[in-house]
Amino acid sequence: MKPPILTIIMFTIISGTIMVLMSSHWLTIWIGFEMNMLAIIPILMKKFSPRAIEAATKYFLTQATASMLLMLGIIVNLLLTGQWTALNILSPIVSNMMTVALSMKLGLSPFHFWVPEVTQGIPLTSGMILLTWQKIAPLSVLYQMAPSMNSHLLMTMAFMSVLIGGWGGLNQTQLRKILAYSSIAHMGWMIAVTTYNPTLMLLNLTIYIMMTLGTFMLFTFSSSTTTLSLSLTWNKLPLITSLILIIMLSLGGLPPLSGFMPKWMIIHELTKNNMITAAMFMTITALLNLYFYMRLTYATALTLFPSTNNMKMKWQFESTKNTTLLPPLIVMSTMLLPLTPMMSTLF
Repeated sequence: MKPPILTIIMFTIISGTIMVLMSSHWLTIWIGFEMNMLAIIPILMKKFSPRAIEAATKYFLTQATASMLLMLGIIVNLLLTGQWTALNILSPIVSNMMTVALSMKLGLSPFHFWVPEVTQGIPLTSGMILLTWQKIAPLSVLYQMAPSMNSHLLMTMAFMSVLIGGWGGLNQTQLRKILAYSSIAHMGWMIAVTTYNPTLMLLNLTIYIMMTLGTFMLFTFSSSTTTLSLSLTWNKLPLITSLILIIMLSLGGLPPLSGFMPKWMIIHELTKNNMITAAMFMTITALLNLYFYMRLTYATALTLFPSTNNMKMKWQFESTKNTTLLPPLIVMSTMLLPLTPMMSTLF
């Protein structure tokens, strides 16, 4: 893709999300979603192949359905209240309709089927945008709608997402699919706490984005898309191998890494609101996620697979990939746990 075209497309994606974030009018929120959706399709098809076209088509159909549902909810809300303001939704039907539309956009269960398929069909860099930036706009609208949402519906979707996010990733060898199921599980954690403490959902989103960006950058740097190719990185990029190990454990929510902080605070928030069974269920299902991250770390850093050459270090050209953001992302993805007292005061 030519740089000027890529610049225009990225500018449209960013503008769409910012429009959603800044709007208090339903029509401009909807327009922001549409701009974002239409601009990301060329990004998904950056490497032109039948698989990428299929992934972009699946993404378009799902997002278009969600946009249609959202617009239906907006129109019904307009008929009932006579205004376009995003903050007050009086009807439970409208609230449920909009929640379902936004959960389709996020890829929450039971509307999660498109996420692994689309992520698997596109390049790593496009997958990185899809699983990080594209989550910001729908979650910001859910944040605004939090007081008027049906908590039973949200908790049901959260439980299903955490469970499917854990189960789905167990048998995978494709790294993009593993990260897609991980994304579904993380969205489940965020949605579970939305009705009780929406600001905590934003903290979880921030840490999730940092960890996922770091993971995708490491995979792009080592050009790995499967567990097999990742298991051979020890031979040429030993430092990257150890960084992947740490960031994977952080994604799984293992203390004393950053990924443990949002899980800890969400469990605390749920128990405070007498949702002890829910907290216990989510903690147990988080072990499923931890299992497949542990499997990846075992394949990557804890075993020495037979290599094609007899030398420990491989002669290779210097990598030309830009890694400016990688060091700060890895530091923030792994070392934020000591800030938990400050975060709990803020959130």
